[in-house]
Amino acid sequence: MTPDLRTERLTLSPYVPADEDDFVALFQDTRVSRWMGDGTQSEAADRALFGRVLTDVYPTNRFDVWAVRQAGRYAGHAEIKPSPETWLDGHELVYALAPAVQGRGLGRELAVALTAYGHDTLGLAEVHATVDARNTPSLALLARLGYVHVRDVPEEDGGAATSLLTHRRR
Repeated sequence: MTPDLRTERLTLSPYVPADEDDFVALFQDTRVSRWMGDGTQSEAADRALFGRVLTDVYPTNRFDVWAVRQAGRYAGHAEIKPSPETWLDGHELVYALAPAVQGRGLGRELAVALTAYGHDTLGLAEVHATVDARNTPSLALLARLGYVHVRDVPEEDGGAATSLLTHRRR
């Protein structure tokens, strides 16, 4: 069962049905979704993804997924999961913050909490992050947290590479 996590300013808790519109709005915002997975998807696809979190991911304990809140208001999305990439054997963190709360150090706070959860709760020796190679703010943030650039993986369609970063337990 995905536990609640707390940082100084954030609360991470499992999604509930009432979070669907906030989740979809975050994933539909191209300022956020351009850095995530396959980029912006249709609203219907994002609603279906939210439904799978509630009906598949949580009931089968596949991995941990959280709604991120600041002062009780939806602020973003976070997860730590086995990587779906064939070239990465391990768990990766995924997080996104709404543009309205970016630039306040919350990304750092969130990444620290997810990394600690991976090492301390899940017992992972390594926590990975896959980041679009053009997303320099995220790459810099993770480097400051001790993530080490392992390699760049070219996209099959010739698009920008994905950078693999790894944080090793100290």
